[in-house]
Amino acid sequence: MINRFGSRGKWHKTGNDPGLLGFLQTREPYCVAAAARFVKNRKGYEHAWSLQDEQGKITALLLHSKGSLFPVFNGRPNIPMPHFIERFLRKTRIHSVQGIRREAELLEAGMAPFGLIPVERIEYDLMALDRYPNSKSLNAGPRKLILDRPNPSDIDALFQLQAAYEQEEVLPTEAVFNPAVCRMTLEHIIAHEQILIAKLEGRILGKINTNAASFSRYQIGGVYVLPEYRRVGIASCLTAAFVRDIITAGKGVTLFVKKRNLAARSVYRRIGFVTLDDYRISYY
Repeated sequence: MINRFGSRGKWHKTGNDPGLLGFLQTREPYCVAAAARFVKNRKGYEHAWSLQDEQGKITALLLHSKGSLFPVFNGRPNIPMPHFIERFLRKTRIHSVQGIRREAELLEAGMAPFGLIPVERIEYDLMALDRYPNSKSLNAGPRKLILDRPNPSDIDALFQLQAAYEQEEVLPTEAVFNPAVCRMTLEHIIAHEQILIAKLEGRILGKINTNAASFSRYQIGGVYVLPEYRRVGIASCLTAAFVRDIITAGKGVTLFVKKRNLAARSVYRRIGFVTLDDYRISYY
């Protein structure tokens, strides 16, 4: 399996070393979800391997965390697969591969000879914002719309939004929704992430939250507005206000949005987000 794709380099098991941190920082806008795991746990990942050149410089990373593989291949058009990948894949359950699409494709190709074929692939736009959002977006939405942080009495209403969001935007096609896991996810978001809700006449009808924090960026997700309140500017106002506060704090913002979700892509572009690259999550 060495040099399967005709590229030079040698893979090494990587621990908590400065080279790993520095490499992730140079690629941060493209791998916030992966870098966030390093920031959260300085011991690194369940497994992390670095591809190094003859001078010992890291040129690519392959990261494993909680059943997901994250290729961070630095835009390389080809990559040597680790010689130990077969042994690793035989003893480790992989649920997903996620990253820049062309890098995910390389990893998928390396896994295919071992019988690991994705059951579903979902394509996204990877988008970023590093300046204040469009002022028109901040003033969008109904006149009496209220944006606020949730309080304990909001948990049941928020659960309904989180459940709808997960079923509509997150779960693979064949996955079964688990209410208990959903509630645990929501409790984690409230306790550890930033979250903002939209209210109209006392009803919670929209939400947005962060779901990862890397060195200098937040990744946002959980953007959801009840169907009957869509197309009146609520998502624009909610998202613009949320990212404005993050940018005011000196951080950048990243998100990925399904390519088939034309309405959401349009909202993000109006706010000021720019597309960095194609992103893919493949489920196994």
